[in-house]
Amino acid sequence: MEKTYKKIDYLGTSLKEVVYKLWEHQKNGAFVSTEFNGHILYSDEVSLNGAYREITGRTYFEAEEENRKWHENYEREEREFKATIPNLIIEWKEKGRKVLEETYWNFWDEIVPIRLSDLYHGMELGCCLDIVKVLNNGGNLKEAKKIIEDQNHSGMSYGLVRNMVANFCKQGKEFFEYTKL
Repeated sequence: MEKTYKKIDYLGTSLKEVVYKLWEHQKNGAFVSTEFNGHILYSDEVSLNGAYREITGRTYFEAEEENRKWHENYEREEREFKATIPNLIIEWKEKGRKVLEETYWNFWDEIVPIRLSDLYHGMELGCCLDIVKVLNNGGNLKEAKKIIEDQNHSGMSYGLVRNMVANFCKQGKEFFEYTKL
C-alpha cells in the first residue's frame, strides 16, 4: 500500500524546529511532508543531520558551530566599529562641510552620530554626499538618479538616502520626487 503524505507548511520556522515537528507527526503515526528551501522532507524518513546535510551541506552540529563563529565574528566587528565612531563622527562632519552648503551643517552634525550608530554604519552618509555634490555642482536630476541607482540600495536604504538628499540640498525635494519608484 502506497503512503499518502499530508503536505504541511511551516513558514518562518527553523530547520531544527521543522524536523522536530515532523518527528512529532511520525510519533503519532501520521505521514507528513513539508518543503524547506526547495527540499521535500518526509516525517517517516527525516533525521536532523540528514536534513541539515541535504539543505546546508553540513551536519546540524557543523552548521551550529559555523553559526556560532559567525555571531562571534559579527559581535567582534560591531565592537571594533563602535570604538571608531568618535573619530568617524569628526571625519563625516568634515566631509559634509566640503559638500553641503553652510545652512545644512548643523543638521548634518546632528544626524551623523545617528547614522553611524544604525544598521548601515553610516554608508548612507557617503551616498547622500555623492548625490548632493553632483546636484550642487550643476548636475541634473537624471545624473543624480543614476548615482543612487548605481549605489545598489535595498528598498530601505534607497528611501533613506532619498530623504537625506531631500533635507541636505536645495534640489533635494525635486530629487526625492524624481526618484520615486
